[in-house]
Amino acid sequence: MKRYELIVFDWDGTLMDSAAMIVDSVQAAARDLGLEPPSDERARHIIGLGLEEALRYAMPDLPGARYEELVERYRHHYLSRDHELVLFAGATALIETLAAQGCWLAVATGKSRRGLDRALDHSGLGAFFHGTRCADECHSKPHPQMLEELMAELAVSPAQTLMIGDTTHDLLMAKNAGVGAVGVSYGAHPRDTLLAAAPLYCAESMGDLAAWLAKNA
Repeated sequence: MKRYELIVFDWDGTLMDSAAMIVDSVQAAARDLGLEPPSDERARHIIGLGLEEALRYAMPDLPGARYEELVERYRHHYLSRDHELVLFAGATALIETLAAQGCWLAVATGKSRRGLDRALDHSGLGAFFHGTRCADECHSKPHPQMLEELMAELAVSPAQTLMIGDTTHDLLMAKNAGVGAVGVSYGAHPRDTLLAAAPLYCAESMGDLAAWLAKNA
């Protein structure tokens, strides 16, 4: 018998290998505005948040009136290259396996609806997910709204739901929703940072994640 009826994945840094491009796009947007770009570490920390909230964290000293311009430049750089992005090796096989086992699958992401729809279409995974929530439809992580809405839509309890993500934003969202969580250390946040949020497990690779799910989910 399955322990979890619903498995919710983050997208960037969890299924899709996009963290480096997000960092590059944030830094390029800052340079477009004639500003000192944030460090790699600071830019990586924002991955998983809603875009405006993320950029406010990355560039806290920017006058408020200029954030809209920064958002526009970020989107320009990211969307001009997002067709280059690929899923992590083994991601498609994992999703196909979970679907064949009868799991409900969903996505909770800091991406916009437009961005997620593009990514789902490009990756070919769209048909596998029974529900999706984006940061421009809900409160940004770590607020539990995305998970709460997905559980309500699919009529699944917190005890039957598992969240998988590469950032503390994902793990704290799960905690706030009363949901178990697994971290993956191959994405945006380092392993030690993820472990501090006390996930059920922290996978070092897609294969490691698949093996843990086979035994525990």
